[in-house]
Order: sequence, then structure tokens, then C-alpha cells
Amino acid sequence: MSTDLMIIEKYFPNLTDDQKEQFQQLKPLYEERNAQINVISRKDINQLYERHVLHSLSIAKFITFEPGTKLMDLGCGGGFPGIPLAIIFPEVSFTMIDSIGKKIKVVQEIADAIGLKNIQVHHMRAEKVKESFDFVITRAVAPMMDLVKWTRKKYIKEQRHTIENGVIALKGGELGKELASLGNRKTTVHLSDYFDEDFFETKKIIHVPVRSK
Repeated sequence: MSTDLMIIEKYFPNLTDDQKEQFQQLKPLYEERNAQINVISRKDINQLYERHVLHSLSIAKFITFEPGTKLMDLGCGGGFPGIPLAIIFPEVSFTMIDSIGKKIKVVQEIADAIGLKNIQVHHMRAEKVKESFDFVITRAVAPMMDLVKWTRKKYIKEQRHTIENGVIALKGGELGKELASLGNRKTTVHLSDYFDEDFFETKKIIHVPVRSK
């Protein structure tokens, strides 16, 4: 395993050979695509595995999705957090949504290149999605109340996890004002509880249960 990937194996030591190979392929694929369209910050591409892949995989530390779970990655950009999670959870279905067609094209190309069979991509806004999901996952897309509002009617009523169906969002920075309106509905987890690297000191997972109306 390359030195790049050692940070992933540090926290996920039970990866299969196929998963290791899929993770291994991500950096050259993203470097190639990034030369054509800026899907990842230029300054971050050298820290792809820490700042994008491992950051995405923090959700796999927070919850183990059951086989058959349906997830929507809202505003997936270049494929985070959905692609790393789809590698970890091959029996979970990921619907990747973004309003920017060029980014969705990159997601499809990378999923095809590494042989991901559990991803569907759609160039559309969340409001137009007709399916229902167990969870909506997202990273730095919009304020939490907007995420809750946009996805309110998109959840499966059946509960198959120890936490309620709803939004699982990766967030950073000062969130006091944004989260205050959610009252006691939210769960906040600090990623420094999972990972040692300085990058994660200000990063959080916010889970908000959303009951379909």
C-alpha cells in the first residue's frame, strides 16, 4: 500500500484487497480530472486521502450502514463523501446528486474506472428527486435547516439503524448560530474523537432526524 493510503489503513485496517485497489486508484484519477475541471481545490489534491477520502469516511465511523440501505449524496461535487463510502459499503446504494453537470460527469467516470456498481449519478437539484432514502449525506453544501427543508419528503419511513433516518452532514468551523435553530433534534460528533490529524480538530458530523411528512 502506498504512503498516501497508509492514513486510510490506519483507521480502516480490515479493507479487502479490492477496496485497497479502489482507494489506490483515486489519486491518479482525480489528478487527471482536476487538470481539466477543478473538482478539488488545487492546494488540496496532494492531501486527497486525508482531506477528502478520510474526511468522507468519518461517516463510516459514526454509523455502519446496513446492507440494502439507500443513501442520497446531496451536492456531491466531485464525489465526496459518496465515492469513498461506496467503496467501504458495497452493499449500500448511493444516489449522487449535483446541479453542476461537469462534476456529475467526473463522478460517473471515476465510479466506472474503479468498478463501483452501487452508485447512480443524476444531474439535478434535490427537490426534483422522486426516490426515498434512509439517509441524505452531504459535505459543506448548505445550512442544516435548508438541508432539512429540501429533503423533508424524501425519507423511507422504515427505520433499520440505531439512529433515525435523516440528514448526516459533514461540517466545519463555527456552527453555533446555524445549529441553534435545530434545538435538541441534532447530534454533533467531533471528528477529533475519531482521527488524530490536526485537519480534523474543527470538523464535525451533524445528524438531524427528519420524519417524512
